Amino acid sequence: MQPTIVYVCRHGQVDNPDHVLYGRLPGYGLSALGHAMAERLGEHFADVPLQHLRVSPLQRAKETLAPIAAGHPDLEIVEDPRLIETANILEGQSFGRFNQRLLFPQNLWHLRNPLRPSWGEPYPQIAQRMRAAIADAADSVPEGGKALIVSHQLPIYIARLDAEGRSFVHNPATRDCRLASVTAFHFLDGRIVGVDYSEPAADLYPAKKKIFRPGM
Repeated sequence: MQPTIVYVCRHGQVDNPDHVLYGRLPGYGLSALGHAMAERLGEHFADVPLQHLRVSPLQRAKETLAPIAAGHPDLEIVEDPRLIETANILEGQSFGRFNQRLLFPQNLWHLRNPLRPSWGEPYPQIAQRMRAAIADAADSVPEGGKALIVSHQLPIYIARLDAEGRSFVHNPATRDCRLASVTAFHFLDGRIVGVDYSEPAADLYPAKKKIFRPGM
């Protein structure tokens, strides 16, 4: 029996020269490099027999999905609010290129409990909504079929930790969920039996910086 697969892609690089923690703010689309990453995803999935497309309501996710959707013009796109970026109290602030302003005194109270986390949406809540959205995508295709989702780093990574039965507490700088990456959830008999991870746009990545950015 072939598993049903839900491919969950992270969006490409965002045009954000002011280094704003944009979160759920409107108007943040892809940079030129981000569009190149999206095109790479379109090429990667061009020959994959996708049967369902689902996306976060945010601009950067929709722009990332566009080249994939263009290769599968017969499929409708489902916009799913459960796939949105995590809520974050610090949203809208500019912390500087290396997040040096994050530790200003007015922000420290929001960083008091990384286990919850205290700066935004609780990890269990993220897991619950992502679990439901991914399961709905799996249910939207025949058994053994393939669906694709575009979402955001923290929701995707929490969904993976949830599926693998691991603790939600982690170092944000070490998440295996890079730009335009693909986390694939394999379902049999309605339950997740495996998760794998790939980076189709790996050669396009800028130099990686291990920086702390809460909720992103």
